[in-house]
Amino acid sequence: MTKADIEGFFARLQDANPEPVGELDYVNPYTLLVAVALSAQATDVSVNKATAKLFPIADTPEKMLALGEAGLKQHIKTIGLFNSKAKNVIEMSRLLIERHGGEVPADRTALEALPGVGRKTANVVLNIAFGQPTIAVDTHLFRVSNRTGLAPGKTPLAVELGLEKRIPAPYLRHAHHWLILHGRYICKARKPDCWRCIVAEFCKFKEKTPDPANL
Repeated sequence: MTKADIEGFFARLQDANPEPVGELDYVNPYTLLVAVALSAQATDVSVNKATAKLFPIADTPEKMLALGEAGLKQHIKTIGLFNSKAKNVIEMSRLLIERHGGEVPADRTALEALPGVGRKTANVVLNIAFGQPTIAVDTHLFRVSNRTGLAPGKTPLAVELGLEKRIPAPYLRHAHHWLILHGRYICKARKPDCWRCIVAEFCKFKEKTPDPANL
């Protein structure tokens, strides 16, 4: 995409959804961190279903430790990889207390030093909890960035760095949400809904899907 295309692309997304929000439920930075860690290889819907009963009783690292690994497993056993995730969340909670006074640090390096927290999870927390203009590249962002020509790259990190370089500063804060939502509901993996895409005119994907009503 050209600079003009990118400007038009994000201006259109912003007009349609000025204040996008993530779809994971949380009540504070700590529960956001836990929710994002639990969402790895799982759907937001499945995580929200599990945390609806978990977070009212464990919304701080201290309360999570009191619940314990076995207790946590009972709440998240419907989520994939729940055994390893429970172990990570308990250890993460212990280290937050030990290293950060029970508070979630607003620093990528400190976050990535916690069990079960990779670059993507850290970026989500920094963006949503602390308002930093980070971009968490999941499968949706990776697909949209490559398919549209917005920021092609062979790895998630290459796409992330490309997006940070190419997205105009006024759009960086919300870009990650716009792109996730666009990939989840419009620019879908198997067949994108190009006929109802509001940014199709800027997209460089050649094999655009026609409106099935016109077939």
